[in-house]
Amino acid sequence: MADFTEVAERVWVARYAQFDVNVAVVGGADGLVVVDTHGTAAAAREVVEDVRALAQALASPSVRAVVNTHVHFDHTFGNATFADAFGPNLPIHAHETLPEDLPDDILAPTHTFSSVRVLDLGDRQIELVHPGRGHSRGDIVISVPDANVLLAGDLVEESAHPSYGPDSYPLEWPATLDVLHQLIRPDTLIVPGHGAPVDRDFVEDQRHDLGVIAETIRDLASRGVPVDQALEAGAWPWPAETLGDAVVRGYEHLPRGTRQLPLI
Repeated sequence: MADFTEVAERVWVARYAQFDVNVAVVGGADGLVVVDTHGTAAAAREVVEDVRALAQALASPSVRAVVNTHVHFDHTFGNATFADAFGPNLPIHAHETLPEDLPDDILAPTHTFSSVRVLDLGDRQIELVHPGRGHSRGDIVISVPDANVLLAGDLVEESAHPSYGPDSYPLEWPATLDVLHQLIRPDTLIVPGHGAPVDRDFVEDQRHDLGVIAETIRDLASRGVPVDQALEAGAWPWPAETLGDAVVRGYEHLPRGTRQLPLI
C-alpha cells in the first residue's frame, strides 16, 4: 500500500515501491482522474484500493477517467484492472500512438489525441499535452493550471537519470523538454514518473544533460566515430553504461548526410 499525498490543491501522488513509480490523482467536482495504472494487475489492484480509500475519505465521486502518460508497462499494464473496478466504459486517455504500440493483451486507451486534449472535471480543467517525442514517441504531460502542477511522466525522472530505451528519441528529447518548459512557471511543482516532485530548475538541469548527450552523439557521428565505439569515445554527463540505447537510437535517427565515413 502507498499513501496518496496531496502535493497541491486536489492533486495527490502515491509513490509505489515496485518500479518506484508514481500514480497521481486529480480531483474535481465531477470525480477523480487517475494518471497511470502501474505495471501489473496485482499492483493495479493495490492502486485501485488506495484510490477508493482516497475517494471515500473525500466523500468524492469515484474515478471518471484514466490517463496513460506513455506506453511503457509500468504505466499502462493496470488499465484492465481499472476498467474492471470502475466500469467497462471508463475512458482511458493517451496519445494516439499507444493503441498501436501496446501489446495485444493490454487494454488499450479508448480516447486518443495527437497534440492537446482538455478534460473538464466540473469546477476545473486539466490539459493533456503531447510536447514531442523523447522517452517514447507517445509521451504526454498533464497540466493542472489552477493548482500550478505538471505531471510529467517519464520525460522527467528524479530517482534516476531519465531512461533511454530502444523506443526512445534521444535527439528530439531536449526540444521536447523545451516545449514542456513553456507549460511551467518558476514555482510550478513538477511530478516525475519516478521519484520525488521537482522544480523548474531541476528540469532545466536535466534538459541541459539531455542536450549534451544529443550533441555528443551528433558530434561523434559527424567525425566518423563508429556507433560501436561511441560510448568509449564520448564525454558523457551520465554513466556511459546507461546510454547504450541513446547512442544506437541517436545514430539511427541522424540524417545520412551528417554521418561521415568511419575513422581508420
